[in-house]
Amino acid sequence: MKHASALLVAAAVVTACAPGDADHGQGTRTGSGQGVEQLRVQVEQELPHDETAFTQGLEFAGDTLYEGTGRNGQSRLTAGPAGGPPDRSVSLPDEFFGEGITVTDSGVWQLTWTSGVAIERDPDTLAERRRVSYDGEGWGLCDQDDRLVMSDGSATLTFRDPETFAAQGSVDVTEAGQPVENLNELECVGGDVYANVWQTEDIVRIDPGSGRVTARVDASGLLDEGEVTSPEAVLNGIAAYPGSDRFLITGKLWPKMFRVAFVPAN
Repeated sequence: MKHASALLVAAAVVTACAPGDADHGQGTRTGSGQGVEQLRVQVEQELPHDETAFTQGLEFAGDTLYEGTGRNGQSRLTAGPAGGPPDRSVSLPDEFFGEGITVTDSGVWQLTWTSGVAIERDPDTLAERRRVSYDGEGWGLCDQDDRLVMSDGSATLTFRDPETFAAQGSVDVTEAGQPVENLNELECVGGDVYANVWQTEDIVRIDPGSGRVTARVDASGLLDEGEVTSPEAVLNGIAAYPGSDRFLITGKLWPKMFRVAFVPAN
């Protein structure tokens, strides 16, 4: 997940040389680009959100909402009721820029951006259990059955072992035959993977077997203009309500979260 520091780095490189009823995968896919279904968000409820939270990961485990945030010296993992103050919170060491999170049967995994370190935590206390290394950047993460799915800001999703974090293959994500870059925060729902596309107001639904985008969700217009306080305040954070076809979505530095359904755009 690129962020303030990443934008500065990118700018330096250029100077030097270079977001009713949820359809949820059912129904006719008649949108643009090789049968890509066109959806939009339908807001059912607004909930408060910590507007200082640089949201990187969002996931429910039962009624508990886990949220991972970023920025060096400000990264943390919290757990508690959606829309309420967290019951538990733990900060990352200052050298780590926190990224995506996911909850498995046995723990919570939390990525770091450029440190190449994933931290496994106790789901109840949030205490650190261990650290493992991986290559490249860490952006988004979700748990799908017997594997984890991870993004790194490119158009590639990497599959990982939920116990060892070892890579177990990958898939390139495409829409109408073109790569979909900047895949960010992830949510695994059944056989699908939902991904925020960084710096856009879109969420894409991906078939992880083929890498094909099967739906694009327009999540624009959720905040009023006066509620967007920073150019970094972009859509990022998607959590499926357990046992439901509804989602909780938010963004970095957003003052609100939204319980939504994904409905046909037309």
